[in-house]
Amino acid sequence: MNNKMKVAIMTDVGKMELTEREIPRPTKDEVLVKVEHVGVCGSDMHYFEAGGIGRNIVKPPFVLGHEAGGIVTEVGANVTSLKVGDKVALEPGKTCGKCEFCKSGKYNLCPDVIFFATPPIDGVFQEYVTHPADLCFKIPDNMDTIEAALIEPLAVGFHAARQGGAQMGQTAVVTGAGCIGYVSLMALKAMGVTKVIVVDVLEKRLEKAIELGATAVVNGKEKDVVEEVLKLTEGKGADLVIETAGSEITTNQAIHFAKPGSTIVLVGYSPSGEETLYMGLAIDKELTFKTVFRYRHIYPLAIEAVSSGRVNLKGIVTNTFSLDDIQEGMDQSIKNKQDVIKAVIKIASDR
Repeated sequence: MNNKMKVAIMTDVGKMELTEREIPRPTKDEVLVKVEHVGVCGSDMHYFEAGGIGRNIVKPPFVLGHEAGGIVTEVGANVTSLKVGDKVALEPGKTCGKCEFCKSGKYNLCPDVIFFATPPIDGVFQEYVTHPADLCFKIPDNMDTIEAALIEPLAVGFHAARQGGAQMGQTAVVTGAGCIGYVSLMALKAMGVTKVIVVDVLEKRLEKAIELGATAVVNGKEKDVVEEVLKLTEGKGADLVIETAGSEITTNQAIHFAKPGSTIVLVGYSPSGEETLYMGLAIDKELTFKTVFRYRHIYPLAIEAVSSGRVNLKGIVTNTFSLDDIQEGMDQSIKNKQDVIKAVIKIASDR
């Protein structure tokens, strides 16, 4: 094996370049993964376009990408759970294992997490990466590494659905028809939610939502969202709302069309991190608000949902770009959001 690998680095806001680095070697508890596919996440786009998210500021050169699927090519001395040739989905966050959150099982809240592509930690827009074997989940033969890469966003959708107590017989509304909105839709359907209404302002994204299983859609540019949701629910309102748009407008709409006693799960980040909400109405309705930060204990569930055919994960992919075309892939993801709903970077062409 050549000891050099190709790496895509962000050299400045809006600029990507290819370089070469040494292929890393796994420690005794790690595996070396040949990365085959990486999904382009909204956070990648925001880092690329704005140079940071809140306190997380990119200091170039920086490697983006955290939604990875690939093939194990080397295993550490202590690794028994995986072997060379296994296809794996990488859970991108390494936690301390010692804090109160890790010990209580809420490891996604660990204050010392090391997460791919969260500054200053490099991501996985590169041909090889080492990662703890415990965070590399083997996928079955009927799945491929595109699906393995997209287990990461699907895990967010399942965590949101779980946080909201999703169950059969409910009517749910998903606000925002982006990647996380779609995976939330598919997670809700997989968990037995009977009716799922999707709200957005881009018609092509709403068409994709119908394709992925939405029972109804509402275009917020053309119709009064609150009025339409109440009409679709016979005046009762939604049993569960998953808010993925990160918008003050959509969150307040959710408060208005949520059924009294129901739950609103907040997933999307507003650009400013602040929202002014109709809390008086929320109190009158005795609404429950839940929030989502990444996920925990979800990867096996998400993999099973895809391998069993309950979730069409490839259905969210609209564009694939090679690593050599990483600049074009990022540019298109930013500039053409009507058409590029979910882009995937193909890192390796062979094994």
